[in-house]
Amino acid sequence: MDADSAQFKIILGSSSQSRRKILAEMGYEFKIMTADIDEKSIRNEKPEELVMALAEAKADAIVSKLQIIDNQVKDAEPTLLVAADTGETGTPKLPAGDQKTDAGPTFLITGDQVVVYEGLIREKPSSKEEARKFIEDYSGSSAATVSSVLVTNLKTGFRKGEWDRVEILFHEIPDETINKLLEEDIVLNVAGGLIIEHPLILPFVKDVVGAMDSVMGLPKAVTERLIREAL
Repeated sequence: MDADSAQFKIILGSSSQSRRKILAEMGYEFKIMTADIDEKSIRNEKPEELVMALAEAKADAIVSKLQIIDNQVKDAEPTLLVAADTGETGTPKLPAGDQKTDAGPTFLITGDQVVVYEGLIREKPSSKEEARKFIEDYSGSSAATVSSVLVTNLKTGFRKGEWDRVEILFHEIPDETINKLLEEDIVLNVAGGLIIEHPLILPFVKDVVGAMDSVMGLPKAVTERLIREAL
């Protein structure tokens, strides 16, 4: 982050703790809004296209929310009536949207992530049994994360996104470690039940070909580049 960050505001369209942490590490201040979309209704056999489609859908949903909020603000504003036969005048209050004309832009950042194992897409596990199967598969094998980032300039309408892929190789993961990890519900909240930064799993990560922040859901380099392009 540099001095230019004072020229814009950021809304992070995600409830992910890891994405919040990464964006904060980048030095940005931001607000949180969630999309609350039905992700299962959006399907695509190609992981790269799927994560981009989900990021787009989240952005569209949040933009719609913001428009509703803006309209509610406008409807709540008082109307100034000036009688024609008086010499008094008043300065009418501008609509909420017009007041923001000279303000800096607000950037909406949305994204998504899936895990790919042996060519198959894995999203958040539906149960701890499925999470166990996922993690057992990774043991002594490999998997990949595919993450998307989409930046929307809410002032100009500019929108651009990219996806990033990281390959992860694992040592054998002991059953005892898997059992301890499954005691924590966090495995149900991450794509593919994959959380390599967890202290229980990290010792069994053999290699990461790519950026760790991308594995955690928000590739810093991609995000920073998209923000600069959106200015």
